[in-house]
Amino acid sequence: MPSRPALTSPAMLRRLFAEFLGTGLLVAMVVGSGIAAQHLSDDAGIQLLENSTATVFGLAILILTLGPVSGAHFNPVVSLVDWFLGQPTGAGLSLPEVGAYAVVQCVGGVGGALLANLMFDVGTSMSSTERASGGHLVGEIVATAGLVLVIFALARTHRGYLAAPAVGAYIGAAYWFTSSTSFANPAVTIGRMFSDTFAGIAPSSVAAFVCMQVVGGIVGVAVVLVLYPDAGETADDVVVPHGVGGTP
Repeated sequence: MPSRPALTSPAMLRRLFAEFLGTGLLVAMVVGSGIAAQHLSDDAGIQLLENSTATVFGLAILILTLGPVSGAHFNPVVSLVDWFLGQPTGAGLSLPEVGAYAVVQCVGGVGGALLANLMFDVGTSMSSTERASGGHLVGEIVATAGLVLVIFALARTHRGYLAAPAVGAYIGAAYWFTSSTSFANPAVTIGRMFSDTFAGIAPSSVAAFVCMQVVGGIVGVAVVLVLYPDAGETADDVVVPHGVGGTP
């Protein structure tokens, strides 16, 4: 197994920048397309269709572009599960790498929301959209568990090359079949509270959403281990196969 680069090595800094950039652009796409949808349509269903379509295509493109550098996690839950499943074989991220990934993902998420606000000249203010109802919280468990299952099943069956369309398609579908519209990502959730627009979430709802996303990650791990007990052996291929040293 190749040696792991230090957190301050050029290889790791490239990976962290990829995670920062990818998460930031993902949130910019989610928030920006939500603002555009509000401007273009009056019907809530059409607005959600416009928002979800932009997210599906945008996420797939980001995975294709940045996956070979960092794995294109863009999600602290995915990074944490990658570490947990990879422990027995030494694959996947180390715990310090998980922490570094999570920090840059969250910072990127906030930056992406601010960028979307700036592009559409709506100003930055905390969202007032309360989302933490019982049904929404169950929806976040389902959305996150399904995301974990899709990602790690693809890695385990050596089909990581399908991650871009598959993950994009799953998130797009989960926009519609979950009551929460599938945030499924703590970094995205934190970022979206900085925009009081269609895609925003009130700060008072964030903690509950993040907790349920972690629960969803645990549920997803349980399902993955039932179906693929040796899933941790391919943790280095999550989301997209990439070198431990960060070299495509």
